[in-house]
Amino acid sequence: MGEICFMRRAATILIRALRSLSFKKILRMLGLALRYPHFSILALYASLRTFAITRRLFPKTNSTSGVGNAFRHALWTCLITMYCCKISSSKKAIRYTKTFTDMHEELFPNKPLETKMDLHNNAVGLQTFEQMLTGIHRQFFETSFFVEKLLLKTKTAQVLTSLEQEIGDELVYLSE
Repeated sequence: MGEICFMRRAATILIRALRSLSFKKILRMLGLALRYPHFSILALYASLRTFAITRRLFPKTNSTSGVGNAFRHALWTCLITMYCCKISSSKKAIRYTKTFTDMHEELFPNKPLETKMDLHNNAVGLQTFEQMLTGIHRQFFETSFFVEKLLLKTKTAQVLTSLEQEIGDELVYLSE
């Protein structure tokens, strides 16, 4: 029953998000989906998995500007890349993930500080993936590897207070 409710909620969120886009933005999104259809299906699946995992682990901050949101963005990029890596090279998967997640930030704009936070946490996710790639063959990656690694990173996450702030490679959030 919980699975059905989650899928219904996810479908509602997706439809609401698509309705908010202009025709030009929908065409941009479709252009990427048509160029990389397999990757795009995997990115949608990774998005749903990420949303479910983050809601379970961070019920209060997964969709705010808190540490749960930071975790969600980093996990999202890890999972998209992981799934795409299973059908293509890691280089192509990483390039697609960066394009897809950057496009998401352009199509659904936030305030500048929120955008900086999201883009940074996406980059931390890609960096985490690339670091793990050296020790594990890409075909053997599992979601739990990234969840564990990123949960550790939430312990050292930093509060982002300005656009000029130098962050390093830690997750960042705006407030709890």
